[in-house]
Amino acid sequence: MIRIKARAPTARGAVLPMVWGAVAVGYKFGCPLAQQDGLGARIVSSAVFFAVGTVLIVHARRALLRELRLVRRAARAAQNVVLRPLPPRLDGLNVAAAQLSADRGASVGGDLYEAIATEHGVRVVIGDVRGHGLAALGTVAALLGSFREAAHDEPELGRVLRRLDRALARHLRERARAEHPANGGPDPDSPVAEEFVTVLLLEIDREGGVRALNCGHPWPYLLGARTVEPLSRADPLPPLGPFPLPVELEAEACRRLEPEESLVLFTDGAEDARDGQGRFFALPDVLREVVREHPVSPQAVLRAVFGALRRHTAGRPGDDVAVLVLRNGRNAARRGCGSTRTAAAHPEPTTHR
Repeated sequence: MIRIKARAPTARGAVLPMVWGAVAVGYKFGCPLAQQDGLGARIVSSAVFFAVGTVLIVHARRALLRELRLVRRAARAAQNVVLRPLPPRLDGLNVAAAQLSADRGASVGGDLYEAIATEHGVRVVIGDVRGHGLAALGTVAALLGSFREAAHDEPELGRVLRRLDRALARHLRERARAEHPANGGPDPDSPVAEEFVTVLLLEIDREGGVRALNCGHPWPYLLGARTVEPLSRADPLPPLGPFPLPVELEAEACRRLEPEESLVLFTDGAEDARDGQGRFFALPDVLREVVREHPVSPQAVLRAVFGALRRHTAGRPGDDVAVLVLRNGRNAARRGCGSTRTAAAHPEPTTHR
């Protein structure tokens, strides 16, 4: 579990309030004017105590702002270690990812993503931990640590998912014992016992074939030359945490990712974002505007999505948002080989509310 502690008060920070407190006490008991009951004496005494109080309030405010800046800086450093930047290219795929946190105080979120090139193909995970902020960062670290090992070790995508499920269960048990040491186990009334994580696993082979396992997460959008459509419309499994995984875990064979096509993975904070009138963010419409420009780079997709999202929510999203874009930058001459996929120009997108 990751803990970020505030710095202990310094001697200098403690001396100044004591000095001003001593000034106030000395004036009250040592100044003859403070002992008088006249109107002028009372006005002077009130002015003195008002000045002392103002100085103490300003000092306390500056100290709190300084500590808040330190906590935010530490939180950003912790998240950069856990949610490390992705390489711009993985085994022929162009990659870009970014996150927008709803927790403005801590500047961290509960979304997770990772992409790794392995001997089994490029394996990708994106997920959403219940809640956001520092409380969710430990869960993110546990899941990403497990994925980074399992992605290389496990030949089957289903076994990678089981490793993530075991890592989550172990993390929640340890967290419950730390928060309720007297119980010897998880407390049913604790938020830890109710925590869940939506997870999407993808595997993209050298030929562009895509296989997926989805536990309660929104399906990605596939960006073609002029089209935007969901990668799949199959019903996902339940999120990790509350329910056990099924005995048989068969990864779904999805539509092929052809050269110059892109996959846009995102967390549900994107499509669930509302504006001042309560209207949901139209992510497919934004993506359709993006595909009108060529070439469609992952960085261009991120700029368009986050720019439109900030305008839609007036810069205050209600939930964490993570977006990861994968573009097939392999030899375009292979386009059409082994692919029979056709798509409507404006398919009806699935919604995840």
